[in-house]
Formats: sequence, structure tokens, C-alpha cells
Amino acid sequence: MRIEDVLKELRQEVTILLVTNLVQQARRLADRTAFFLNGECVEVGITEDLFTGEVKDQRTRDYVEGRFG
Repeated sequence: MRIEDVLKELRQEVTILLVTNLVQQARRLADRTAFFLNGECVEVGITEDLFTGEVKDQRTRDYVEGRFG
């Protein structure tokens, strides 16, 4: 069983805080996502919203779309 599969099972019973720099992993696993840049919390929101255009800060959009990072 892959680590991501274990996390998907566990998240049904407990809260998990996952720190990753892998954007697609965050999209696969997280219900909510916080984007940090240089120690600053830039944006927090429902994961799918952050990946489909519902962002408040252009830096979040740039990171999600691979323009930097």
C-alpha cells in the first residue's frame, strides 16, 4: 500500500496536517490547502477552489500553474 493510500484511509478518522512542496500531491490529498511563500501564509482555502481559479492572491495562481517554485 502506498503512503498516499494510507493517508486517504486515515483522513476518514483523524485530522492530518501534510506539508509538501508537491502541488499535485496536495491536490490529491487535501480538503483544504494553505499556500506559504517565504514563511508568509499567502492564502488558505478549499483545495479544489485554489486549483480551479478561486484564488485571492496572484502569487497562489502563479505557484499552482507552475510559473515559479
